[in-house]
Amino acid sequence: MRNNRGFTMIELLIVIVILGLLASLVAPKFFSQLSTAERGIASAQMNAFETALDTYRLDMGGYPSKLEDLRQSDKPRWDGPYLPKAIPLDPWGSPYIYTTPGDEGLPYKIQSYGADGKPGGVDNNEDIVHK
Repeated sequence: MRNNRGFTMIELLIVIVILGLLASLVAPKFFSQLSTAERGIASAQMNAFETALDTYRLDMGGYPSKLEDLRQSDKPRWDGPYLPKAIPLDPWGSPYIYTTPGDEGLPYKIQSYGADGKPGGVDNNEDIVHK
């Protein structure tokens, strides 16, 4: 006769505890990398805006008053769209803040308020500014 033996309740509980311990060690590292990736995405999108804004300035002689002018405009000499797709939201779902002129005599400033969507903050809530 063959003895068909399954797992006991104790064995299953031990496996669940081990998996829980492993998850508690891995999860913090994973989520810290996620916030770093979101900040990297925001920075890359701002770099794309910078390229589009500079191309717009070369064609039009100045910077646009709003980012939407990079996609559509009825101004003479406009040779866009200067961005291949619609203006994206930042990785946290908020619009980028574009001001012209920028701070300290710069022609423009692009920023994201980070995860909390409010000015200031630290860590993942820290503002990302591209001048």
